Amino acid sequence: MSRTIITSAELPKPSPYFSHAVRSAGLVFVSGTAPYSPETGKLVGETIQEQTAQALRNISAILAAAGTSLDKAVSATVILANEDDFAGMNEEWLKWFPVDPPARQGAKLPLRVPGLRISIAMIVEA
Repeated sequence: MSRTIITSAELPKPSPYFSHAVRSAGLVFVSGTAPYSPETGKLVGETIQEQTAQALRNISAILAAAGTSLDKAVSATVILANEDDFAGMNEEWLKWFPVDPPARQGAKLPLRVPGLRISIAMIVEA
């Protein structure tokens, strides 16, 4: 089974420890993606809604580089720094997935970057 490393030219180059995504077995596996500005590399947004939207914009750019899109999302893992942000994240999530959303798992983990509230990983049909 072959695999292809996916890197979006619209986003900062990932560290040497991970790829933006990997295409294999007819799926695209997107690494945990945070709400960083593609232009500045700095964290975007103070609210969970703003950060959720930016993380999903970044994932969209990665998926475009892989030749697919959010409408083919199968599964998502959402990591929140604060479980109190769940309702606000859902509010924004529904704007991006108003019908037939992907399966989703959530977790609360300490995100060790000051101000970082969310990271999203996703599996999408290629």
